[in-house]
Amino acid sequence: MMHACFFPIFIALMKTISSRQNPLIKDLHLLATSAQERRKQAKTVLDGVHLVQAALEQGVPIGLVCVSEHGYQSAEISALIAVLEPRSSCYCLPDTVFSHISPTDTPAGILAVINMPLETIAKTPIASCVVLDGVQDVGNLGTILRTAAASGIEDILLTAGCAQAWSPRVLRAAMGAHFRLRIQEKVNLPQLLADFSGVILATGVKDAKAIYDVDLTQPVAWLFGSEGAGISAETAALAQQIVMIPMAGGTESLNVAAAAAVCLFEERRQKSFLP
Repeated sequence: MMHACFFPIFIALMKTISSRQNPLIKDLHLLATSAQERRKQAKTVLDGVHLVQAALEQGVPIGLVCVSEHGYQSAEISALIAVLEPRSSCYCLPDTVFSHISPTDTPAGILAVINMPLETIAKTPIASCVVLDGVQDVGNLGTILRTAAASGIEDILLTAGCAQAWSPRVLRAAMGAHFRLRIQEKVNLPQLLADFSGVILATGVKDAKAIYDVDLTQPVAWLFGSEGAGISAETAALAQQIVMIPMAGGTESLNVAAAAAVCLFEERRQKSFLP
C-alpha cells in the first residue's frame, strides 16, 4: 500500500509505504540481506545519517531514500531529507516496515540506495596499499578500511575469500571511508603485486623484524589475513619481509584490525619526517 504522508515540519509530500508485501520493500530487504542480490543489481544500502551525508559530500548519486516515522522526528534526519528530496525518491515507512529492511539490529532511521562502483580492470597500485586475504569479519573489514583512509592509504585489494566490501554492515563499520578509497575485490594477488615497485610486508613472528626497525618510507603493500588462519600460503609467499609488533609479555596477539592500525600509522609516522 502506498499513499501520501504529510509532516507539519516538512513542506513537501512524501510517499509512504505501509506494507512489507510492497515490491519495493521486498527488493530493499533483498539488497540489505543478500550479497548475491547486491552483486546482481550492482547496488547496496547505506544505513544511517553519517553514511548518507558522506555519500552526498563525495558526490555519490543517491537514487532512493527511506526514513522511518520515528527517525523523521530527528531534526538531523528531517534536515537531511529536505536536502535529498529534490534529487532522490524519498519514502516514509512505519517503524516496523523500516526495521524489516534495515541491515542492522539497531535501525538508524534512514537508509539510502546507491550503485556500487563498476568493476574495472585490476591495476597494480603505485603507492602503499592494503591487501586483505580472507578477512570475513565485517566489523574488522570495515574498521581496516576506515583506518586505511585515515592513514592516507587509497588502494585496497581483497582476495576472493573476504567479506563483500560494499555490504551494508561493512559500509557502516567503515563510516564513509569507502568513498575515499579505491577498492578492488576478488583480485589475483600474484599478478597484481608482481610489478609492485615497493616492499611487500606481512605480520608474523617467525623470522620477523620489529616494525619500528623497518624502513617504511617507500611504498608498502601490507598483507593482512583472516582472524583465525592468517594469510594463505600463496599470499604469504609474496611477502618480502615479515614484521612483528612488539608487545608486552604474556600477550598472544592483536586483532587484525588493531594490528593494521599499528602498522599503517607507523608508516605514516615515518613518512611524516620526509622532506
